[in-house]
Amino acid sequence: MKEYKSFFRNTVDEMAGYTPGEQPKMLDLVKLNTNENPFPPSPAVLGALESFDGSMLRRYPDPMADSLCSAIAQVNNVTRNMVIAGNGSDDILTMTFRAFTAPDKPVAILEPTYSLYPVLAKMQEAPVIKIALDENNNFAMPGDILEQAKDANILIITRPNAPTGNTFPKEDIRKLAAEFEGILFIDEAYADFAEDNCMDLASEYSNVIVSRTSSKSLALAGLRFGYAVAHPAIIEGLNKLKDSYNMDMLTQRLAEAAIRDQEYLQTTVAKVKKLRAELAGELERLNFKLIPAQANFIFACPPDEDGAKAFKFLRDHAVIVRYFPGEVTGKYLRITVGTAAQNKRLIDVLEMLYK
Repeated sequence: MKEYKSFFRNTVDEMAGYTPGEQPKMLDLVKLNTNENPFPPSPAVLGALESFDGSMLRRYPDPMADSLCSAIAQVNNVTRNMVIAGNGSDDILTMTFRAFTAPDKPVAILEPTYSLYPVLAKMQEAPVIKIALDENNNFAMPGDILEQAKDANILIITRPNAPTGNTFPKEDIRKLAAEFEGILFIDEAYADFAEDNCMDLASEYSNVIVSRTSSKSLALAGLRFGYAVAHPAIIEGLNKLKDSYNMDMLTQRLAEAAIRDQEYLQTTVAKVKKLRAELAGELERLNFKLIPAQANFIFACPPDEDGAKAFKFLRDHAVIVRYFPGEVTGKYLRITVGTAAQNKRLIDVLEMLYK
C-alpha cells in the first residue's frame, strides 16, 4: 500500500475531536451518564411511527421541514420564519459556528460548559474566550462577563448549564442580550426542567438565538432532532449553511408528533423533577455537596471531593455516571436523574463507599 500522507488541514491533524458520553454494553447496567430521559417518548410518537408509510422513503424529505417548523413556531408563539430545524442541536451549533466564528471572529464560552463548543471553534480556527464561573457561588456568572466577552463575535450561554446543572438569573441574560455587541446564543437543551426559559428573548432581541433539543425532555435522543428560534434574518443566513436535506422524512414526522404533545411533555417533566428532588435528598444524606439543579441531572461533589474514586467505584458496580477530569470538575460527578429503581441502585452503591 502506498505510504499514507495527510492531506488534512494542520488544524484537523492537531485537534482532538469531541468525546461523546460512553455507551457501555454491560450486564445489569444502570446508565446515568448521558442525561437521557428515563421515560419513553410520547405515545403520539409511537403512533406516528406505526402509521408511517415506508414506501415514501424513496422520496426526498422536505428540505425546510416546513410542517415541523410550523409546529415549533406555534408551540413557542413565534412566526414560521423564525425557526430552523436540525439533526440534533449539535447540527444547529455547527451551522452557528460556521456562520459566526472564524480566525478573526472569536467565540466566548463559559468554563466549565458543554465540551463540544471548543471543538467546533477549532474546526473554524476561531479563538475561544473562556469565562470562568464562580465555583464558590454555585458556578454563578461573573459580574464582568460583558467586559470579558467584548472581543467575541458570539457569546454562548448554556442555560441551565452543563455539566453544572445550575441556571442564571433571566434578568442577567436579558442584560447580555441588550448590551452584548454580537450574537448571544442561548443553549436551552435542559430548559424544560428549569424554573423559566429565555425563548421570549429571541422575539425581543435581534441578536439572540435560542436552541432546543429533543434528546432530553422529549425522550428522543436516538432520533436526533433539535431546533433554533431567532430573528428571520438570522434564520435566513443559517439556512444557507445547513446541509440540503439535514432532516430526514421519518424524523420530521416523529418530531412533530412529539412537539405537538405538550401535555405529555409537561407530565414527564414533572415526574423527572420529582425524582430529581428525591435523589438530591438522598445524596445530601450521604454528605454530597450539590449544585442547585435545574436540569435532568445533578452535579454532585462527594464528601471526600474525589470524583474519580466515586466514578470508578460506581462503574465497578455497573452504575455509570459522567466524570469530567479537571482541577474544578474533577471533584464532581454528573448524575443523570433515572427511574426510582435506578436512583435507588445508585444510592445503594454509594452507601457502600460512604458509610
